[in-house]
Amino acid sequence: MHPLSQILLLAWTLGLAAVGGFFSPLVAQVAQVSPPARAVDPNAVAYRISVSDKLSISVFGEPELTVGNKRVEGTGMINLNLIQEIRVAGLTVREAQNAIETAYRGGRYLRTPQVSINIDEYAPRVVHIHGKVINPGQHILPSEGQMTVKDLVLKAGGLSDTAKGSEVKIARTLPDGTVKILTIDVDSLIRGKDKARAVDQVLEANDSVHVPEKMF
Repeated sequence: MHPLSQILLLAWTLGLAAVGGFFSPLVAQVAQVSPPARAVDPNAVAYRISVSDKLSISVFGEPELTVGNKRVEGTGMINLNLIQEIRVAGLTVREAQNAIETAYRGGRYLRTPQVSINIDEYAPRVVHIHGKVINPGQHILPSEGQMTVKDLVLKAGGLSDTAKGSEVKIARTLPDGTVKILTIDVDSLIRGKDKARAVDQVLEANDSVHVPEKMF
């Protein structure tokens, strides 16, 4: 290589090193103040937070707002610093994070809060069935997979002779605290009528199923 070319190449290399050295502290500083990407447990993505679950809740850059082993109260609420009570039962982890962030912004406590939630302990996911079945009572939903109304009725020993299986009702408490009533024709489901199969309902934690009695 020509000596002049060697000199120019050396000068260009030293210039890049100097520029890199100038910007390195700035890059490091940005990395320190940028919030980390929120990691959500893949198993909890579709899971809906339940009463008595224990949660750890942190707000990036706000250690005084971080809490651990926070139990979801029977009302579906948790109590947090500044924003007080907020409903999380019935929400997914991501939905609960967004709800808490909105509350901090709405109360003008934080401009751009970034909340992370971890489920430390899952509460037993139970449903109740009462009325005209052979064995009414409480049942635990499977940790993996689903249980439908028909599954629950069969697990409870089936319909009694006096049951009105065409009007089995589910009472479900929604995230806003209101109660939704669903009516399922379990009798047709058990008998295998194709038209009724599509209306079977997957149960959620704390659902209450009532099998009424026939009116003679």
